[in-house]
Amino acid sequence: MKEMTEQQALYKLAALCSTAEHCSWEMLEKMRKWDIPDDAQARIMAYLAREKYIDDSRYCRFFVNDKLKYNGWGRRKIEQALRLKHIGKDISDPVFDAVEDEQYLEILRPMAQRKWKTIKAVSDYERSVKLIRWAMARGYSLDIIRKCVDNLSDIEL
Repeated sequence: MKEMTEQQALYKLAALCSTAEHCSWEMLEKMRKWDIPDDAQARIMAYLAREKYIDDSRYCRFFVNDKLKYNGWGRRKIEQALRLKHIGKDISDPVFDAVEDEQYLEILRPMAQRKWKTIKAVSDYERSVKLIRWAMARGYSLDIIRKCVDNLSDIEL
């Protein structure tokens, strides 16, 4: 691969950030793959942050919103994904605090209703256990799952 200059890397990263949200860790990883020297990486990151191409708190807000609404993930799974992207708790906690339990329930309830119909089990208890396990794998807390499962059994699907 042809060696990339600092200016080329800056243009490439700025173009990438202008088309979609990215976190600072993703940009650093790209520069490491391109073998950009550490001092150049620092200058590029400073420029991208100063010009608002990257903003980890903005990225976190959009990431949480998208994963919750479009992927149906719960808080724990989203937290894990943010940890893998090196987004600190100081950035993510205020974003999660803004999300109400009712929002999680609104997203989990229709998914759980669809899943409930497809679970094969001998008894309703076994079916509930399988549903709880499925919802926990999607990152939902036990409190939210309990509210949802209790609601499902009240409806008696």
